[in-house]
Amino acid sequence: MKILVTGGSGFIGSHLVENLVKKKEHNVIVIDNLSSGRLENLNGVLDKVKFVKADISKIGSYKKYFRDVDIVFHLAALADIVPSINNPNKYFNSNVMGTKNILDLIIKYKIPKIIYTASSSCYGIPKNYPTKETEKLDPKYPYALTKKLGEDIIMHYSRLYKFKALSLRLFNVYGPKSRTSGAYGAMFGVFLRQKISNRPLTVVGDGNQTRDFTYVSDVIKALNKTIGYNGLCKIINVGSGKSISVNKIVSILKCKKIFIPKRPGEPEITQADIKLAKKELKWSPKIGINFGIKNLLENIDYWKDAPLWTPKKIKKATRGWFKYLND
Repeated sequence: MKILVTGGSGFIGSHLVENLVKKKEHNVIVIDNLSSGRLENLNGVLDKVKFVKADISKIGSYKKYFRDVDIVFHLAALADIVPSINNPNKYFNSNVMGTKNILDLIIKYKIPKIIYTASSSCYGIPKNYPTKETEKLDPKYPYALTKKLGEDIIMHYSRLYKFKALSLRLFNVYGPKSRTSGAYGAMFGVFLRQKISNRPLTVVGDGNQTRDFTYVSDVIKALNKTIGYNGLCKIINVGSGKSISVNKIVSILKCKKIFIPKRPGEPEITQADIKLAKKELKWSPKIGINFGIKNLLENIDYWKDAPLWTPKKIKKATRGWFKYLND
């Protein structure tokens, strides 16, 4: 099977590519502009894939690689909250126009299926927990909005042009190779770099907020299940189905902590209702939080060159967040 992965050198994308290559029956093409992904993430499999450096927000010579493709896994996206607030146009170009460009090529080359990685951030602050796919969507910042719009376009095109499409709404994915540079972002990357430097972990608010932390290998198994799925147009949550407090994470990491101001526009809880994933994909998560963090700590050197975030730096980096998201 010929499979094309956009964003294949990123965190989740590189894990997916490694998994696809192991199966040997797949011919894998990776398209990535390396804006947030790292070529090093593909060490060990780079000689087994066709890697194309290209920006999907602009139609270019990369379009020829879509010829005769059986499935597109569309993971390429910009994925930071604060930069999306400060520069929304960049996020619309990447996450919305980039997605439309991919769909135009799917139509042109009659590719039968696309798998999209959406974000649970599209729910905003849900009223119901665990949160079902039918929950009202209320994205709070441009990153979440652009991921929702990407999903909307894919579902619309799927129904209109009759190709198969699945959108997996991912909840708080963590694991080895998560992003280590750039903007202030995902909690585990911030915490692990602070742990390396024996600094206290910067906990937002009182730390009692809970998150549905989903280990990356469970996400890859869900993505694999989509290959054989025959539904025409479906949206499915992928999460652990459990919600764990940030304070609990700190205690597992065995670190001291300091508290920084609670941020507006963030839910107190994220928790996926995964009944649909179990029913439709015959998938369920396997990795618990203690085992997942154990794996992270075994790979902690990956974060040694990541930015070290201090309360002062975080305050400066999140200034736009407080400015625009305060009610």
